[in-house]
Amino acid sequence: MAAVFTTIRSPQPVAAGPVSGHAVLVGDVIESRYGWWVLAETTQGVFLFDLGEAVSASRGDTVRFQGMARGEPGRRGSQTYRAVVDVRSIEVVVPSSSLPTHLGDALRTRVMDRLEPLDDGRSLLAGFLIGDTTGVARSDIEAMRRSGLAHFVAVSGSNVALFLALLAFAAGPLALGPKRRAVVGLLGLPVYAAATRFEPSVMRASVMAGLALGGRLLGFVFEAWQLLSLAVIVLLALDPGLTASAGFQLSVAATAGVLVGARWPVRGGKLGRVLAVTAGAQAGVAPLLLIHFGSVPLMSPVVNVMAAPVVAASTLIGAIGVAGPGPLVDIAAFLAEVVLVLARGAAAWPQLGPWSFFAIFAVAVTVLRWPRTRAPIAFSGSVLVVALVVATGVELPDPGVVVLDVGQGDAILIHGGDGRFALVDGGPDDLVLLDRLRRYGVTSLDLIVLTHVHADHAAGLAGMVGTMRIGQVWARTEPHSSEASERLINDLAAHDIPIEAVGVGAVWRLGELRLVVEGPLRRYASPNDQSIVLSVHGPRRTMLLAGDIETFAQAELTHLRADVLKVPHQGAATSDPEWLASIGAELAVISVGPNQFGHPVAWVIELLEESGADVVRTDEAGDIVVPLS
Repeated sequence: MAAVFTTIRSPQPVAAGPVSGHAVLVGDVIESRYGWWVLAETTQGVFLFDLGEAVSASRGDTVRFQGMARGEPGRRGSQTYRAVVDVRSIEVVVPSSSLPTHLGDALRTRVMDRLEPLDDGRSLLAGFLIGDTTGVARSDIEAMRRSGLAHFVAVSGSNVALFLALLAFAAGPLALGPKRRAVVGLLGLPVYAAATRFEPSVMRASVMAGLALGGRLLGFVFEAWQLLSLAVIVLLALDPGLTASAGFQLSVAATAGVLVGARWPVRGGKLGRVLAVTAGAQAGVAPLLLIHFGSVPLMSPVVNVMAAPVVAASTLIGAIGVAGPGPLVDIAAFLAEVVLVLARGAAAWPQLGPWSFFAIFAVAVTVLRWPRTRAPIAFSGSVLVVALVVATGVELPDPGVVVLDVGQGDAILIHGGDGRFALVDGGPDDLVLLDRLRRYGVTSLDLIVLTHVHADHAAGLAGMVGTMRIGQVWARTEPHSSEASERLINDLAAHDIPIEAVGVGAVWRLGELRLVVEGPLRRYASPNDQSIVLSVHGPRRTMLLAGDIETFAQAELTHLRADVLKVPHQGAATSDPEWLASIGAELAVISVGPNQFGHPVAWVIELLEESGADVVRTDEAGDIVVPLS
C-alpha cells in the first residue's frame, strides 16, 4: 500500500547529514546537464534527489532511499523542496496504483517510441505533442523563447482540444452525441494530463476543458471568461504553490490575452483577427516576460503568425502519424524543423526592455483609441521605439576585446574592426554566452580558441556548435580532457569544423589585430598550466590573454609584456606575484562570478594596483570593453 505524506510547502532547510526512509516520487526522473534528479515527498517534506545516474522509477512510485542531505532548499517549477539529497541507494517498493498515470505513461511511451530516432525536428515534435523537450538543444529552447515561440511546447488548450477530437474519433460509437463525447472526454483528460506530466499550462487547459464538458453534461454552457476564472480558482485551491510558477502565470495571462484579442474590434478579415489574437496573447504575457526574463521579443506577433499554422499542421499530422501511418511522422518532423529555422532566425532580432516595451504599448493603445491620430502617432512612436532599441545596444570596440560577463569563468570576444570575430573560451553556460554574443551582433566566428579543458571555459563552447558559423578552432588539450571538452571536440568533428593543435608562434590575423600564441611551451601536469596563452596586438595597445596559467607555466613565460592583462584563473592565489607585476599592465581585467573559492583573492588585486594597474572585474562592471586602437 502506497504511503501518504503531508507536503511541507515552506522550503525550510534540513540539517546536513544522513537521511533515509520511504518517499513518493512527485515527478519524473529527469536528466539535466548536471545529472539525473527527481522530486520526492517524504515525511520531512519534499526533497530533490540527486541520483547520479538514471533509475527505473516513475511518478507516484513509493521508494526506499538512503543518502546525505545537503540542506539546500529551492524550487523546481511550482514545487518547493527542503533539501537536496545525494542518494546512495534507491529502490521501488510499491509501484504507483493510479490508472490515469499508467495509461498516461503508456501514451507517452507510444509517442516517444514512434518518434525514434530523435533528431532536432522529432525532438521538437515531442514538445508539440506531449510537452517533452528533453531532446531539444538548450540553445534551441532559448531561441524559441527569444523569438516568442516557446508557448508552442507548453502544452495548452489547442493540444487538449486536438487530443479530445482524436479521442472522440477513436472511441467511435461510444462518442456519438454531445453527452457521450463529454463523458469520453472527461475520462480521457486525466490520461492526457498524466502523459504531459501535469505541467501548469496542461492543468489550466485540462480543468477548463473539464468544466466545459461537465457543463455540457448538466445542460448549461460556461462563457470563456468563466471557464478561465473557475479553472484558476480550482487549481489554486488544490495547489497554492502555483502562484509562484512562471509557467502557470504565463499560461493564464496568455489565455486572457487571447480572449481579449478574439473580441477586439479589428479590420482585415481573418488575418486581422489572427493578428489581434496573437497580439493579445503577447500583450498578456509581456509584463511577466519582463519580470522573469528581462525582455520581450519585438517581432513576436509576426513570427507567431508565420509559425502558428506550421505548428498546427505539424502537431495534427504528428498525432495521426503516432497513431497510424509512420511516414506522417516524417512530414510532421520536417514541419517542426521549419519552426526551428524560424526560431533560430528570429532569436537574433531585437528584444524590448521595459522602457521600449511600454513605449510601443502606449503607441499601440493611442492609435487604437484615437484613430484620427494614427499616422502622426504611429510615425513618432516608431521613431521613439527604434531610438529606445538602439539606445539599449552595447559598445563594440573597433578593433578591440570584450571580456564578457558570463559568471565564474572566461569568455573573451575579439573584434578585428572589420566585422569579423574570434572568441577565446566560452564560460560555463552556452545560453549565457549566446545571449552575450547576440548583444554584439555576432552571427559567425572566424576563430574559436579553447584555452584548456575545464568546464568554466569549455562548457559554453560545447553548446554553441551548430548555432552559428565557426571557421576554425584552436585547441591543445592533451594530455587532459573533461566531459565538456570531449563534447566540444565530438560536436566539432560531427560538423566538420577543423581543429588545430597550435604551437607557440602561431599567428591569426583578424582585421587590424594580430593574435599570437605565446604558450604552452610544453605539456604540464595541471590543465590550468596547459592553457593556450595569447597576446592580442592592436594598432596602439597589446592585451595578454593568460588563460588560467599558474606559477609553473608563468615561470617559463617571463618575457611577456602587455598594456592590458586578463588576470589568470579569476584572480586566484595560484599566480606568482612577481610575474603579475612584471607584465607591466596599465589595466588588469578579472573575469569572475559568484563562487565559493574566494576568487579573486585580495592580495592579487592589491599587488596589481600597487604595480600601477587599474583593476576591473566582470562581476562588478559587467562586460568590459578594451579598445586596442
